[in-house]
Amino acid sequence: MRVLITGMGGELGTRVAMLLEADPTIEAICGIDVDPPRRRLHRATFHRLEPADRPRTGSVVQAFEPTAVVHLGIFEPNARSGPSRAIGLTAMGTVGLFAAVTACPTVDRIIVRSGIEVYGRRRGSTVRPDEDVAPDPTSPFGLSLRHVEQVATDAACDLGVPATSLRFAPIVGPHFPSPLGRLLRLPVVPVSLLGDHPFSVLHQEDAARSIVAALAVGHDGPLNVVAPGAVSVAQAARLGGRMAVPVVGPGWRGVRIGSELAGAPMPEHVRELLTRGRTAQGGRAVEVLGCAPERSTADVVTHLYEWSAVTYLDVAGAPA
Repeated sequence: MRVLITGMGGELGTRVAMLLEADPTIEAICGIDVDPPRRRLHRATFHRLEPADRPRTGSVVQAFEPTAVVHLGIFEPNARSGPSRAIGLTAMGTVGLFAAVTACPTVDRIIVRSGIEVYGRRRGSTVRPDEDVAPDPTSPFGLSLRHVEQVATDAACDLGVPATSLRFAPIVGPHFPSPLGRLLRLPVVPVSLLGDHPFSVLHQEDAARSIVAALAVGHDGPLNVVAPGAVSVAQAARLGGRMAVPVVGPGWRGVRIGSELAGAPMPEHVRELLTRGRTAQGGRAVEVLGCAPERSTADVVTHLYEWSAVTYLDVAGAPA
């Protein structure tokens, strides 16, 4: 297997590359991203590319001749980029990648990162959707993910190969760039006065393991990957020793401004989670992939709060 990974420079992409490097059955690994990998890789090759650079993307894909494509080049709004730029980078990178992939006959499977945001949270919608529920996104990030899935599915149909859309619960962790994670780590966490709805998350290690498992299986279709259990926003705040403050109606406008000034911008899909909740059924992924998330939602949230503050060392003889 020759694996091409987009988004290798991110925390998730780097971790997937490390897991694949440890697998002797993987012949070669090639990665592309706007930023280099976060850790040293030994077998993988890396190309620093802008998502809009379609000619170079095509050259890299054709030269590498991948048998498997793992598309993790998904930019969540306010994670590493602002909302508009994140949506644009995701769209350009996805279209450019799969234009090159459809011209590569060696590809026999496609894996893409998606999210349970594709189901949306309209009034009356299914609270815990499974994969049979039709996507109905109600946020810009959800619409972006649906576009990624559609482009990947169209490319897979052209090639006659399976495409797995891994619909992850929000991925959070101490060192994972996440607008939800930043918001929950604020001293004061906003909670909807109209209902403290449950949400689920996923640890980045469990996400990486599911991607590697999906590569081996070659499933055709979407799979929800969700940590067991759920917590409400107030429960999450208590786990981190934060103060939960009820908010209603126009108060969310002030919360949005305040959180942005505090360094934790609140994109639409995060506000949607805070006010409507977000979870999904993940049993099918466990059956198909043969692996289940090891950390529950409560464990992941607790781990999020275990990011220690910087401790400065008093080195003897150091200049004042």
